[in-house]
Amino acid sequence: MPSEPSIEKQIQLALEILKQGGIVAFPTDTVYGLGADPLNTQAVEKIYRVKRRPQTLPLPLLVADKPDLSKVAAMVPELAWQLAEHFLPGGLTLVLTKGPWVPSIVSAGGDTIAVRIPNHQITIALIQGLGAPIIGTSANLSGKPSPVTAREVREQLGKGVDLIIDGGRCPGGLESTVIDVSSNVPVLIRAGAVPRREIEKVCGFPLGKS
Repeated sequence: MPSEPSIEKQIQLALEILKQGGIVAFPTDTVYGLGADPLNTQAVEKIYRVKRRPQTLPLPLLVADKPDLSKVAAMVPELAWQLAEHFLPGGLTLVLTKGPWVPSIVSAGGDTIAVRIPNHQITIALIQGLGAPIIGTSANLSGKPSPVTAREVREQLGKGVDLIIDGGRCPGGLESTVIDVSSNVPVLIRAGAVPRREIEKVCGFPLGKS
């Protein structure tokens, strides 16, 4: 049997696919993600179609470093910077007021965008290679468990994905915690990899509930 291409070659192929409007599954520090160029409408539509995800639900973005938060957000509140300093790169997703760079199809017509900085070399290499934030929704069928191995991605999405980068089992195995910091009171949207109590320590007060 032919051996699996090296991770470097898989990343190179993934970037070619992404730049041509394809979609790619890849490991992150939490679960496997499904990515596309957010500026390519057809690629974004394919993500929705393959996941069977309603287009009324927005898609999260992944960025390579903290300054890039300002690229996708209209403004980044001081509390968001504090949380980013403590928990990013890592398993915390921040919901911010979206900036003009983010296409409406990605935010599902809404005025906020979820964004995270992953702590995984493969994911960062894809973002940097694309030269822009990348869509980073979980590589599952909507409503199904988020996969932590390439095999689990294959079982759920089959041939709908143009490439699955097999980077082994995700080290975290748990989806990111999602915090909405787009308004005056931060709200816990989804519990996940970063414990609520740790976030509240940084905030200095209890989080609201969605």
